[in-house]
Amino acid sequence: MSIPPAKRRRWLRWFVLALVVVLILAVGGPFVFIHFIEGPPPAKLTLPSTSTTQRSSGSSTAGTTTGAPSFAGTWKVGAGSIVGYRVDEVLIGQSTTAVGRTKKVWGSAVVQGTTVTSADFTVDMATVKSDQPNRNAQFDGRIMNVSRYPTASLKLIAPVVLGSAPVVGATAQQKAKGELTMHGVTKVISFTVSVERTSSGLDVLADIPILFSDWNIANPSVGGVVTTANHGILEVLLLLTKGSGNPVSTAGPSSSNFGGSPITVPSTTVPPLNLSSKS
Repeated sequence: MSIPPAKRRRWLRWFVLALVVVLILAVGGPFVFIHFIEGPPPAKLTLPSTSTTQRSSGSSTAGTTTGAPSFAGTWKVGAGSIVGYRVDEVLIGQSTTAVGRTKKVWGSAVVQGTTVTSADFTVDMATVKSDQPNRNAQFDGRIMNVSRYPTASLKLIAPVVLGSAPVVGATAQQKAKGELTMHGVTKVISFTVSVERTSSGLDVLADIPILFSDWNIANPSVGGVVTTANHGILEVLLLLTKGSGNPVSTAGPSSSNFGGSPITVPSTTVPPLNLSSKS
């Protein structure tokens, strides 16, 4: 039985309309979700000070240490410290950035005279959280396997001879080396660290590039729906204090408090720095 031409045209119009709707949902859905529902990712971590004075090794900056804690002694990770990841991803053709963080970081650095003799900082990986539960489940499970590898660490591998104590308000950027232990793998890494002395403590900032395969970490991509780069950034902001510091956390995974869940960053140590200052 033949179908009348008018009916065939009507079916064709409906087919084309359905195809257009599917295409709009496939392309427009992720766009709307990323740009209007999920919103922009958190900004990169920065040193909290508003100081614009910067100096690198070998340069000098006028300043003062009046009223600031003694530079020598034990510095502990204090409130406000953050550790997390930053990874570029594509959701069905739409680019975005996945960010997960925690404020549960602890550890310390020891300074004798003007030499950093040891440093060791820890984060609870099971508590690193983003704003997406599905992403968190992937991170905790097949990507980082936090039940088996609950912590990560960065450890100073040699004393750091500073020469002189940094002055308050001055920031130094230096190349550093340390041992980063993550996902059961320990590797020596080189990266840039920024350190600023404040009137109440020391602020330490580092963006550490991570190639996932170096730590036997599964690529975060999910079946063609979400694809990511094969690398990411480990973000570290440590606010060091002469006070009691953050307590060691024994809490389990938590899905709440984005940016505030516990996480173990195995021994994150202040890496080799060569700072000079002018009093």
